[in-house]
Amino acid sequence: MARVEGYRDEMVEFQRRLTAIPGLGPDNGGEGEERRAEFLEAYLREVGLPAPRRVDAPDPRVPAGRRPNLVLRMPGGDAPAVWVLCHIDTVPPGDLGAWSGDPLEMRVEGDRLIGRGVEDNQQGLTASLFGLRALHEEGLRPPGDVGLLLVADEESGNRYGVDFLLGSEPELVKPSDLVLVPDFGLPEGDAIETAEKGILLMRVDVHGRQVHGSMPHLGANAHRAAAHLVVRVDEALRGAFAASDLSFDPPASTFEPTKRLANVLNINTIPGEERFWFDCRVLPRYPLEDVLRVARDAAAGVEADFGVRVELESEASFPAPPATPDHVPVVRLLRDALRELRGVEARTIGIGGGTVAAAFRARGVPAAVWSTMEDSAHQPDEYALISNLVADAQIFAYLFAAPTDRS
Repeated sequence: MARVEGYRDEMVEFQRRLTAIPGLGPDNGGEGEERRAEFLEAYLREVGLPAPRRVDAPDPRVPAGRRPNLVLRMPGGDAPAVWVLCHIDTVPPGDLGAWSGDPLEMRVEGDRLIGRGVEDNQQGLTASLFGLRALHEEGLRPPGDVGLLLVADEESGNRYGVDFLLGSEPELVKPSDLVLVPDFGLPEGDAIETAEKGILLMRVDVHGRQVHGSMPHLGANAHRAAAHLVVRVDEALRGAFAASDLSFDPPASTFEPTKRLANVLNINTIPGEERFWFDCRVLPRYPLEDVLRVARDAAAGVEADFGVRVELESEASFPAPPATPDHVPVVRLLRDALRELRGVEARTIGIGGGTVAAAFRARGVPAAVWSTMEDSAHQPDEYALISNLVADAQIFAYLFAAPTDRS
């Protein structure tokens, strides 16, 4: 623990260097994560940690022609391995005017590190890497192997990241291994995510008839129909799927209209086409197919009332993966670490956001998601606390080294 505390300034500098390297995938207008992977490989050599093995996903859209996934493994005893998975890509900065400085030039303000990616997911990456480095520099042989999986493409769907890695090497992570994903957390660090809602992203197209604004009786106003459709679908879904589960945060299913495409360019034209989306986060008890069915029933009523045609389709569907049981070793060991190092009694919760833990749970590996976070991800002036970096690194060091029962 003292050695980890001594890394404080080095953690800040590591975050600064990593933030300066763009981490955008091509779906977000970037050139991929290759430069970040090269930096991480060089840094691991610099501090004497084992060289990572690359499992690259081909992607002709980026200059390198590949998306990097790094597998770092430190040998240990015969106990099950401990894996920590972090992603090395980031999201775009968004409105630069909303930032107080350059998003790629990390700034230190008291306990805060400010810059794009410092919390999502560089905090988890930094903390787990320095926790492992402490083990290495203390000369400790862990009870089982310890591994870091540093993957691409988490922000754009995981096709070139964890899905490619686990699909290419299905035996890499065993069901008996302990898997932790530091990509969600609360400021107190007392919540372990063990369950996720199903995710359904619905695209809605409303086809009417475009006419001049002075002759509405000759057309079918897709904009008006879409406005009514948003309200009817929202009410129908919230009524049909109204159950609450207090183990989730928030406890109910959510159905949110989000993105909408522009329609006509001028004010005096009645639009004939509208397209918008719903983001649905659904409690595991409800099949996503039922959500689509109820939404389509609501759309049929709008078609009849407004003389339009509605297409309502699933653009992406991710059924809720099996929950991680409270009694599995990764949850028990994490609770032990939080109790011993922080005096915290951690609780397990479910969330509406999707994490890469789902990829493990779907393969029968009971992963947990945990970190100590301020919930600034994807926002202007994203920040991470230096104190959280150090404290989380100590938790990771405990997980890697603790000679407790992992069966």
